[in-house]
Amino acid sequence: MAMLSVRDLSGVLRDPGALWVSVSELSFDTYLAVLRPQGDGGQGFLLFMRNSAVVALGTVALSLLVALPGAYAISRLRFFGRRQISALFLAVYFFPSILLAVPLFVFFTRIGLRGSLIGLLVVYVAQVVAVTIFMLRNYFQTVPVSLEEAAAIDGCTRLGAMRRITLPLAMPAIVSNGLFVFMIAWNEFLFALLFLVERRDSWTVSLGLSQLSGSIEIPTTVLMAGSVVLTLPIIVIFFATERLLTDGLTAGAEKG
Repeated sequence: MAMLSVRDLSGVLRDPGALWVSVSELSFDTYLAVLRPQGDGGQGFLLFMRNSAVVALGTVALSLLVALPGAYAISRLRFFGRRQISALFLAVYFFPSILLAVPLFVFFTRIGLRGSLIGLLVVYVAQVVAVTIFMLRNYFQTVPVSLEEAAAIDGCTRLGAMRRITLPLAMPAIVSNGLFVFMIAWNEFLFALLFLVERRDSWTVSLGLSQLSGSIEIPTTVLMAGSVVLTLPIIVIFFATERLLTDGLTAGAEKG
């Protein structure tokens, strides 16, 4: 994908299977064509990336804002139906998204949010918050309760103990879940297609890439450049936080 994105189309047609590109053949015009605004003859991917970043970062922030106190309450508080609620959160994630597509499309059309990034953000948060609570709950259960009890003896409230003790210790899980949610929101296509297809200025990068792949007028090299643009932010973020990601996922994966 990366090699095809920096080759000239004529060179690709002559030798499509080349695994190496000479320096003289390198061309970054495809990236300019992908990132340039549509009014200037490009595909407008800078706008799409901005929309995707807004939706993905907003989904991460709102999901963690809801999931952190919810997961902490399930892991620490004792109340009737605690186990059933935990199972229900996981069951919500197993519910196929395609079954929700038509009802959500009709609902958001009637309330006037179809075609807006806010409506898409609400759908993404509702889609990922359940599994985020479930994963964070598993990690919170690995944090010793004795640390919070010691903080309570020193006069700390439950919320204070959560903020000063539990959340700093759970930072690997918080970061890993944030990355997990970010990748889902960045790459999601179905709801982006349903909600935003009529407004090009609100498209996300995955929706923009699908339009490139469905057009016979777009050269393959431009499509590959768009694929690199879609993939590169996820790769950079993943490797930048790889240690926290692996630590957080493995530590919260075990039960008990």
